[in-house]
Amino acid sequence: MAWEFELLAGPYGGTTEGPAWDGQALLFTHIPGNRIMRYDPHTGACTEFRTGTQNTNGLMFDAEGRLYGCQSGQHRIARFEPDGSVTGLPNRLDGRRHNRPNDLAIDRKGRIWFTDPFGRGRPAAERELDHASILRLDPQAGGDWQLQRLTFDTTSPNGLLFSQDERTLYVAQSDYDGTRELRAYPLRDDDTLGAYTVLHAFGNDARGVQRGVDGMCLDTDGNIIACAGWREAGPGPMIYVFAPSGRVLETHPVPVDRPTNCTFGDVDLRTLYVTTGGGHLFRVRNTGRRGWLLYPL
Repeated sequence: MAWEFELLAGPYGGTTEGPAWDGQALLFTHIPGNRIMRYDPHTGACTEFRTGTQNTNGLMFDAEGRLYGCQSGQHRIARFEPDGSVTGLPNRLDGRRHNRPNDLAIDRKGRIWFTDPFGRGRPAAERELDHASILRLDPQAGGDWQLQRLTFDTTSPNGLLFSQDERTLYVAQSDYDGTRELRAYPLRDDDTLGAYTVLHAFGNDARGVQRGVDGMCLDTDGNIIACAGWREAGPGPMIYVFAPSGRVLETHPVPVDRPTNCTFGDVDLRTLYVTTGGGHLFRVRNTGRRGWLLYPL
C-alpha cells in the first residue's frame, strides 16, 4: 500500500524534529527557530507552543506526561514545565559537560537515555567530552539525577528507541564518514547494555555514502518505523519499516529530502507524523499500522 504524505506545516527553513503526541495535538521542534510548534489535528492550526528553546532537538513525554527535550544549545536535557518554566537536568560526566544531546528515550522507571553524538570529529572548542555516546540520567531520591555513560562503541549515535518490553534498545549509529547501522542492544539485568546486533547496515553506492537512520518510532507489533536516506545517494529519502529481526518489511519514499523523525498520533494512534531537514511537518493517515507510545497509553 502506497503511503500518501500530506503537508501540514512548513517548510520553515532549517530542521524540524522531535515529534511527540500529547494526547490531543502534535508537538515538534523547529531547531533554528528556537521554538516548539503545536499542530492541532482538530482545527488544522499550527502555532508556537514554546519559544526561546535553545535549539531543542528531540522531545519525549515520560509515563507521567512530563515533557523532556534535548536542549542542544544549553548542552543539557531539559524538562518543560506546565507553568512555562524550564528545568535543566545535570549535564556533567566526570566533571565535564556533555556535548549536544540529540535524541532521547524514556523508560518506565523514568530514566532518560539520550544520544550525545557531537564528540569525535568536532573542533575541541565545541566539545568537552572526547567521545560520542549514549548517556543516561537516572532519577534519585529527593529529585536529584545521576548521569552515566552506557556505550563505548558508538561514534555518532542518533535516534534511539526501546522495544515494548524494554529489553532491547534500538540505536541508529549514523556516522556519515564511517559506520551507518541500525543496532539492537540488549538490556542486561544490571541495567547496562550488552553487545549489539546489527539489524541493518547502510553501505555506499556508486553515487556516494548512503544516509543511515535518523529518528524512529514503534508500532504495536514491535516493528521499527525509521526515517532515513537522502537524495545524494542510495534509494533516496525513505521511511523504512523494520521487523525486530531487522528484516525490511516496507519502504515508503518521502516527497522531500532528509526525513528526520516520526511518531504516531491522533486518537487512534494510526496517523504517522514526519518531520524533515527542510522544516516540514507531514502526516500519513493510512499506514495500516498503529503506534505504540509510552505516553499516552
